[in-house]
Amino acid sequence: MTDPSPSETFRSVASRFSTVVDGVRSADAWDAPSPVAGWTARDVVGHLVEWFPAFLAAGTGIELSPGPSVVDDPAGAWRVLCEEVQDLLDEPGSVDVMLINEHIGEVPLPQAIDRFFTGDVFMHTWDLARATGQDDTLDPGRCEETYLGMLPMDEMLRSSGQFGPRVDVPEDSDFQTKLIGFIGRDPAWQPDRSA
Repeated sequence: MTDPSPSETFRSVASRFSTVVDGVRSADAWDAPSPVAGWTARDVVGHLVEWFPAFLAAGTGIELSPGPSVVDDPAGAWRVLCEEVQDLLDEPGSVDVMLINEHIGEVPLPQAIDRFFTGDVFMHTWDLARATGQDDTLDPGRCEETYLGMLPMDEMLRSSGQFGPRVDVPEDSDFQTKLIGFIGRDPAWQPDRSA
C-alpha cells in the first residue's frame, strides 16, 4: 500500500477541520477561549488563515486570493483558504514548484504544505474542537506518526517559540494525549462555561 499523496492527506485533514468549523453553531462560540493561552476559537482559525499565505508568498511568490475577514466570517475565511490550498496541491505542476525558505532550504511545494501546513491544521483541529465543545478525537495513526516524528526534534521545536512547554502525561497514555501534551497543551483542558 502506498502512502497517501500530500493532496490526499490535506483533503482528509482539512475535511476534519472543516467539520469542526461548521460545527461552531453561534457567533458567541467563536469568542470562546481555546487551549492555546490567550487565543479564542476565532484566533485558531485566524492563525491558519494568516501565517500560511504569507509563508507561501515569501517562499514561492504565489499569492492566494484573500477570503473574508476572520473577524467577520471565520468559517468563510477558512473555506476560501482550504479550497485554494487544495487547488494548489491538485495542480499537476505543483511538484515542480520549489518553496525556498532560509530555515528549511528548498522543498517541493507539495512536501512543504504537507510538512508545515497540513500538520498545523491537524493539531489545531483539537484546539478548535475543544474550545467549542465538539468531538476532539483525532486520527490515531496520524497522532502516532506526528508524535514519533516530532519527538527527536523536541529541543529545536521548543526553542523555535512555536510550542509551549511540554505538558507531562502518563507514560501509558494514547498517542493523541501524548501529542497534545508534547505540543504544550493540557489534554485535560476544558473551557470555563460558567460565565
